[in-house]
Amino acid sequence: MEEVDFVLPDHAKWLEKHFQAGDFLAAGRRNPRTGGVIITRPMSRGKLDAVLASDPFAVAHVASYEVIEFSATRTAPEVRLLNEAVEHTVV
Repeated sequence: MEEVDFVLPDHAKWLEKHFQAGDFLAAGRRNPRTGGVIITRPMSRGKLDAVLASDPFAVAHVASYEVIEFSATRTAPEVRLLNEAVEHTVV
């Protein structure tokens, strides 16, 4: 965890860059702290792989990714507008 904590400020900047670019919809830590989850907007798998490869966690080899693609077929009324946007979850 010390290695992760050392890279965490750069990872936070990377997340902010991709939220500002509109690539990410949500992100956060898993509980217990064994990793995280990022929900992205739809994008090509090539672009997603490139985005993930640029994460300081990946560059420092302190994290790896598992991409789980899904299509939301039901959503709560509060997130209905996001239904079309949610396609990828990265763990």
